[in-house]
Amino acid sequence: MHVRKAVLPAAGWGTRFLPATKAQPKEMLPLVDKPVIQYAVEEAVEAGIEQVIIVTSSQKRAIEDHFDISVELEQLLESRGEIEKLRQIRAISDLAQVYYVRQKEQLGLGHAVLMAKDLIGHEPFAVILSDDVVVGERPCIGQLIQAYEETHSSVVAVMEVPQEETFRYGVIGGEQVAGSTDPRLYHVTDLVEKPEPSAAPSNLAIIGRYVLTPKIFEKLEQTPRGAGGEIQLTDAIQALMQEQDVYGYAFDGVRYDAGTTMGWLKASVELALQRPEMGTEFRRYLQSLDLR
Repeated sequence: MHVRKAVLPAAGWGTRFLPATKAQPKEMLPLVDKPVIQYAVEEAVEAGIEQVIIVTSSQKRAIEDHFDISVELEQLLESRGEIEKLRQIRAISDLAQVYYVRQKEQLGLGHAVLMAKDLIGHEPFAVILSDDVVVGERPCIGQLIQAYEETHSSVVAVMEVPQEETFRYGVIGGEQVAGSTDPRLYHVTDLVEKPEPSAAPSNLAIIGRYVLTPKIFEKLEQTPRGAGGEIQLTDAIQALMQEQDVYGYAFDGVRYDAGTTMGWLKASVELALQRPEMGTEFRRYLQSLDLR
């Protein structure tokens, strides 16, 4: 079955970015001139996703407004003859079929995914964490969808990290799939959440892209709350591994952790340098700075 739907959890408080996120969602913080979450939606659409389900909370109305039609703004731009800006604004509301579901309590990533159960139904689906901005020739979630179509099993995105940083991630143990023509595909045999470097099964860390079978909802419903009263998605995936194969895919692309202040700053600079209309001038500006 084709992967048609993607879940974007966006209900967290964004406390790392306070005070900037006191009155606006962290997902709406701009990277150059687009909010972080728009990069995730565009990635999903480029990969062939038809329906985007954003899991929000009471403080996230700005996200809904962003992907909605803004009649007043469109009329203003049209009256001024700013046709290119008008085209850009209209393109946002036409990106995809966007649905919203409320997570009334912030009980972890697993709980956020579970909130989308009724909208997903009995079909495989993608999960995209917008904090992880991935730039590459092929959309990251599209690479995972292709791996799902080969394996018909859940797939998690993985990347190599320094061994001393494994404590920051969920880390897989696994082996490359015999018979597969894709050396990036791993059969997951172990999954450890934030292991100490000496105990990590590898240096392949999970980042915020998943393609999951609908069986994950059953496992999420059975997963007990862990630290902080949260339901962890990795716990449910571990339980899923007892019944179904799970694969890891070492995606091709550059990942920016826009969920931290430093990662967001790095992403802002590097994405700006890649933009043809501003990259040259911005590079000259950076080169002019006295960084001693």
